[in-house]
Amino acid sequence: MCNLYRMTKGKDEVAGWFDAEDALGGANFGEEVYPGYPAAVVADGAVRSMNWGFPLVMKGKQGQPLKPKAVNNARQDKLKSYFWRDSFEARRCLIPLTAWAEAQGTKGAMTRTWMHVPDTALFAAAGVWRDSDEWGACFSMVMTDSAGPASEIHSRMPVILAPADYAGWMRGSPQVAFDLCRAWDGDLAVDPTEEPWAKSAASAPKKPQGQGEQPALF
Repeated sequence: MCNLYRMTKGKDEVAGWFDAEDALGGANFGEEVYPGYPAAVVADGAVRSMNWGFPLVMKGKQGQPLKPKAVNNARQDKLKSYFWRDSFEARRCLIPLTAWAEAQGTKGAMTRTWMHVPDTALFAAAGVWRDSDEWGACFSMVMTDSAGPASEIHSRMPVILAPADYAGWMRGSPQVAFDLCRAWDGDLAVDPTEEPWAKSAASAPKKPQGQGEQPALF
């Protein structure tokens, strides 16, 4: 699963890369994207700002409302379930990124291992999106079983799309889009680091008010 990715390109470059209208206005984003935070997403022919994660409404033991949980990863084998089906059939998007990270190591001492498609300035993961009462427009990243170098890091990986498949994902039938939900079979660079997976509270970005604290794969 993916709970952290990097997007280091400016909005003009993203809009040009995906031949999309810039609908971001003055929006600014951090280069590292965490669940529950805003990021640039390509949807309906435009680069838009959306929050990463669908809100999952939670209730306590006494029925009291709790903060929603950000469901930031959508399993490929669950896309036809009730939670995802409408978004998958009607609202698919592209998630621009330059790398994604997975945690490696022992509990309490995990470090970040970054993965990216080499020899390309920017690539795209498959996503789905919807409007929500809790957080406005939000998106989730589609995950599939890992293969190749990524399988040595984690059992699941984002669905990475080749440029030739962007149109099929965005505008193709649900079956065409579903057939694209497979592990990336091109080159993949793996960059282990000594960066701690969980950075200190002082260095982490401030959480937007009212958003969930725990990311989830659903």
